[in-house]
Amino acid sequence: MYLFLAFLLVPIIEIALFIQVGGLIGLWPTLAIVVLTAILGTALVRTQGRMALANLQRSFAELDDPTEPLAHGAMILLSGVLLLTPGFFTDAVGFALLVPGIRVAVFRYLKSKVTITQFQMGTRAQFRTGPTPSDDDVIDGEFTEVRPRQDPSKPSKWVGGP
Repeated sequence: MYLFLAFLLVPIIEIALFIQVGGLIGLWPTLAIVVLTAILGTALVRTQGRMALANLQRSFAELDDPTEPLAHGAMILLSGVLLLTPGFFTDAVGFALLVPGIRVAVFRYLKSKVTITQFQMGTRAQFRTGPTPSDDDVIDGEFTEVRPRQDPSKPSKWVGGP
């Protein structure tokens, strides 16, 4: 339902803003603003995208939780899409997502709505929430591998013989 409302309301808001701004400053200045915001937004997305990629690589190198750098990268990508979409409302949301403080606030909000049960990189668990095994669930023991003795003078039962 939210997606339907977004596809319905965003174009209506954009059309209304185009009519208002176009009536106020004229057609050509309105179109110039739309083109300039796309060019400026593309440049900003490129530089911030590089920084987000560097943060993501750093988190992988240090074996940190990559959730926040990935979320920042996704929001920067979304802002690029919004800035390339013609319109004043989408440009405002796109430029807002380029502000690191706003991205942090959005990330914290989304993080409060999601429950992480386990985070694992490679074979070693890095982060775990939820129930932990009690001492009753752990069995400690030692083992020794015992190979059966085989007399080299006797043939194997698997090989046919006289």
